[in-house]
Order: sequence, then C-alpha cells, then structure tokens
Amino acid sequence: MAAPALAKRPCSNPSSSASCREAKRLRAAAPAPMERHDEAAAAADAATTTSQSQSQPLLPGLPDHLAQLCLSTLPPRLMHAVCRPWRRLLYALSFPPFLSLYALLEDAGNGGASFAAYDPIAARWDCLPAPPMPSPPPTLCHPSFLSRRLPLQSVAAAGQLVLVAGSTQSLHPALCRPLVFDPAAAPGPRWQVGPRVPLAPRRWCAAGAARGRVFVAGGVGAGYDLAVARSGATWDPATPSAPWEPLPPLRDGRFSRDAAEAVCSGGKVCMVNLRGSGAKEGAVFDLVAGRWEDMPPGMLAGWKGPAAASPDSGDTIFVVDEERGALNAYDWGSDRWTTVAEAGRLKGAAEMAAGGGRVCVVADGGAKVVVVDVTPKGRMRGSTTPAPPRMWEVEAPAGRRVVSLHVLPRMTRPE
Repeated sequence: MAAPALAKRPCSNPSSSASCREAKRLRAAAPAPMERHDEAAAAADAATTTSQSQSQPLLPGLPDHLAQLCLSTLPPRLMHAVCRPWRRLLYALSFPPFLSLYALLEDAGNGGASFAAYDPIAARWDCLPAPPMPSPPPTLCHPSFLSRRLPLQSVAAAGQLVLVAGSTQSLHPALCRPLVFDPAAAPGPRWQVGPRVPLAPRRWCAAGAARGRVFVAGGVGAGYDLAVARSGATWDPATPSAPWEPLPPLRDGRFSRDAAEAVCSGGKVCMVNLRGSGAKEGAVFDLVAGRWEDMPPGMLAGWKGPAAASPDSGDTIFVVDEERGALNAYDWGSDRWTTVAEAGRLKGAAEMAAGGGRVCVVADGGAKVVVVDVTPKGRMRGSTTPAPPRMWEVEAPAGRRVVSLHVLPRMTRPE
C-alpha cells in the first residue's frame, strides 16, 4: 500500500526559509532508490555512522524542531531514501505518521494467530508484540464448521487496533475485555486491556468504528440470549478507563448469526447480518438521531461482499462483489452502487480495509492484499472515460495468510 502524501505545514520561522527551500528542492529531485547492501556491509556501515548520525542536525543551521516542520512537507518515501537521521525521524513519536497496513495473520501450518504491520515505505512486514490473550485463546477456525470461518474480530478506531470479539475452540466468547494496540505509545507500541464488554462477552457480532469510537451490536454469548443479541454499545479506545456507552436496542436479534462489518458513512453506521452474497437483512444506526433505521433497498441489494469506508474518501462505502470481482462505491443520494474497478484477482475477496485514498482487499485465500488507488483520477487522453484506478499487490508474510486487515498510522520505533 502506498502511503499518502503528508499534509503540508508552513515553517513558522522566517530564518528557516532557506532550509525549507532546500527541503523542497530535494522533494523535486528525489534520488534513485537506495542500493541494497549485504548484511555484513550494512552492519559495518551502521557501526561507523551511528555516533555521527545521532549528533548530525536534520538540516544544517536550523534547530531540529524547526527542521521537522520543513521536513514534514516531504514525501515519506523520499525522506526514507535520503539519510539515516531523516529515516529515524519518519518513525519518531513527534513526527506526523504515514499510514501502514495492519493484518491479523494465520500460520499456514498450525492455524495459530499473529499480528504484523506492513510498512509501505520500507516495503516490509514488521511483527507486532503478542497480545495478552486470555485462556483459552480465540481460534480462527473450528473443525465442526468446515466451511465457516470464526474470526477474531478487530476494529481500527482512534488510530488504534482493537480486538473486540472472538470464539474459543469450544464455541464460547473468547474476550471479556477488548485488547487495544497503540502503534504510537511511548516509549514504544504496546497492548492494553479495556473495560468489560457490557451485558456479556460476545461472538459473531457486528463490529466497526464510528467517529473514532468502537461500535459493537448484536452477537451471541455463551448461549443465545435475546438481550445480548439486541444490545449494542460504543467505546472510546483513546480513553481506556472510560466505560462502554449503551446504544438503543436493536429491533430484533437477527445480528447474531455471523461476524459482520459495521461501516460508518454519512453519520450513520451500516451493517448486514450475513457475510457473502446470500440473502441478508440490513440495519442502519443514525448517530445524530440515536435510533435504528431500515437499510436503503439499493444499499442492501448491492452489499455482496466485504465492506469498508474511510473518512478521507468522503465516507464512501466500498464493497467488493466477491463473485464478479468488482469494487463498487455507494451513493447515498441515488441509493445506487457504481463500479470503481473490476478484476479477476478481486474475486473471492473475504476482507477489506480503506484509508489514505486506498482500498485494500484480501485476495487469493489470504496469500496477498490487492491495493486499489481510489483517489479521483483525470480522464484518459482523447477520451471522456475516466482513467482506471491503479492496482498493485502486497504479498503476505511467508508461510502465513492474511485473515483481516486495517489501515492505521505506522508504528513508532525506538531511537
């Protein structure tokens, strides 16, 4: 996934204008990608330059805090290629972060779960520390459900990765409390434990993010309970000590048969009660009015696969028609879906995420992630037809499959 350009920031000191101009000159004349060195050469280079780079100013003649303001206008990929001090700055807690792809992975050999983040600037996967899983831990599949995935449900909210629900091998709820991974925590990225889920722990619920808050509705506890199946709640992961806030109850308990996305768009949270392209029912929660509504018929008819939305794409809901391999976008005004892109490699899509003008789709059984650039494009030369969106692929880590994914700020790194 390519990281979007960082928002430009003006320098706040006139004396720094020359250095700002130098930074802009570098942006316009980006060097070729850095050459690869073998491990021995890289280690020797690091040993001889570490002490120098630690004392080297970011921009000569300018205090580092002002240099950071100038460098924040540069593309992250350029900063990564220029020098070690700039590269370290990219991952500093004080520097504006670029976006990365976070994935729940399944080991192809033993079915175990792990987490990793794909850094699009360095083009590599970095392992996340293991979360403090309860005992027994959640499982990603169950032998009694040969064709059904029982996912560990996760949400991206307030710049953090939140595990909200899952099933144990014995089909009991796996998480009494959410587990929260903060990629920008000081002194380094870490997991925290949130407050108890209201009423009872659950599985097979609708889960998503709404205006920076975790949103959960429906689901099943240790056994079916209509009160749990109709319940919903929101929680702010940026304030771990804050309690869950209840939502008005659902009209019925239909959202308790499958794990589903809850997608926020236009001030409303939208969800369907079944995954895939089969017949399903939908519901919409109006965040302003605080009430449940019926899903518009056009939206429900076109919801034929995994769905995601991103605030930086105008809250547009994207759905992949898993049978056609078509990426479709929803328009509230016309209650219609329009095709953004169609490709054979999108067929069978199981999960997706959106952010930074990109839609990322789990494809080929989790062996890869297909990234689609959905930022507005110009028209093809000599034609009134819009230029097709760019697509590229990110391979899953060796020996693992991507189960679910999210777009979040990159992880900080220690100095």
